[in-house]
Amino acid sequence: MRRRFEPSGPLRGRAAPPPDKSISHRAALLGAMCDEPVTIQNYLYAEDTLSTLDALRSLGAAVEPQTGDALLVRGVGLRTAAPTTGGLLDVRNSGTLLRILPGWLAGQAGGVWTLDGDDSIRRRPVDRVIEPLRRMGAELSAREDRFPPLTVQGADLAGIEYELPVASAQVKSCVLLAGLLATGETAVIEPLPSRDHTERMLRRARVPVERDGAAIRVSPVDELELDVVAVPGDPSSAAFLAAAACIVPGSRIVVEAVGLNWTRTGFFRIAGRMGAVVVGDLEEEAAADADEEPVGEVDVTQAPLEGTTVEPDEVPLAIDELPLVALLGCFADGETVVRGASELRLKETDRIAAVVDGLRGLGADIEATPDGFAVRGGTGLRGGVLDARGDHRMAMLGAVAGVASTDGVEVDGIEAAAISYPGFERQLDAMTAA
Repeated sequence: MRRRFEPSGPLRGRAAPPPDKSISHRAALLGAMCDEPVTIQNYLYAEDTLSTLDALRSLGAAVEPQTGDALLVRGVGLRTAAPTTGGLLDVRNSGTLLRILPGWLAGQAGGVWTLDGDDSIRRRPVDRVIEPLRRMGAELSAREDRFPPLTVQGADLAGIEYELPVASAQVKSCVLLAGLLATGETAVIEPLPSRDHTERMLRRARVPVERDGAAIRVSPVDELELDVVAVPGDPSSAAFLAAAACIVPGSRIVVEAVGLNWTRTGFFRIAGRMGAVVVGDLEEEAAADADEEPVGEVDVTQAPLEGTTVEPDEVPLAIDELPLVALLGCFADGETVVRGASELRLKETDRIAAVVDGLRGLGADIEATPDGFAVRGGTGLRGGVLDARGDHRMAMLGAVAGVASTDGVEVDGIEAAAISYPGFERQLDAMTAA
């Protein structure tokens, strides 16, 4: 489906982003691992997170919608995931589910499951979870030992110390969940900090999770104990509205009830460094024993932008928003460079290629590098057609580019935005019409 986004006057108003996708996935998964029912408030009802609910039903959990966006999960317990019909779990387009769920399944001795999904998922590598889980004792197989379908044969696991080759919250979470079912201690060593939602939620569930420098350690437990999980607004989704406010002259918006976890607010810090006026109680680096998600509002006002360089240590804290950094760079004086972001090539599409080709087609002076991109800005964007390539973040990038462009942008595949942000078009329309 195509939709044209016309140039806009100043964005105004307040908006609450949709519930956090990463936290929704994890809350549902940990809820299924509990013996007692878990209530999830403000669950994200979108294609990706509905895939997780369907998979958990296949594993024996009961999922009961409650009033509003609440959800009740009646789990099967830590060690009793049910065999599935034919052993197949359809993750559809959910890379998060594909990479985190095997950690739980790997510790279910005697069980065999195969995870598969759509064409996009079949291009997403899973070797990063295969390696540590094999070292712990599980048996896994995949196409070319790298791509889905991924078959997991559960086993009695032994704890390991595993050093991540690349910072990845999904792989980290996978290994930590396997560690709950292993004998002895399991440690994951990160090269750089990544999202810590899993660690916080495990602490809430009374799991002894310790951070010692770059190492996160867990020990086996008999059960998880969660009661209520409140999902905050998604900062990655909020970033698209914020980016529009950064580049449309005269704009000022307030994003409400959004998660302010320091491992998720990298984009807001980068935008502020480039010159946008960003006001909010962003969390500083969290305490080692943090178990809650900070929530608040962020006020964003347009101002002249200057180019910047995003270094590799910033990348994991803004990985999903880096396409927006490229967009801001088009409107900033000087050069904007992103380095150390080769992980973008392994998303729903090759996001480095998609961003460079997409923005260049709209008039940007941008080039790809092996691990990022460089933008020479100051001229803004003319407009044109942007192919979303089935990627929800590319679809939203095109929409935001349209409202800031000279001639408008037609987004081919705008329906992909609903994968993570139901209501995105409506909220953007409301703010541009205010």
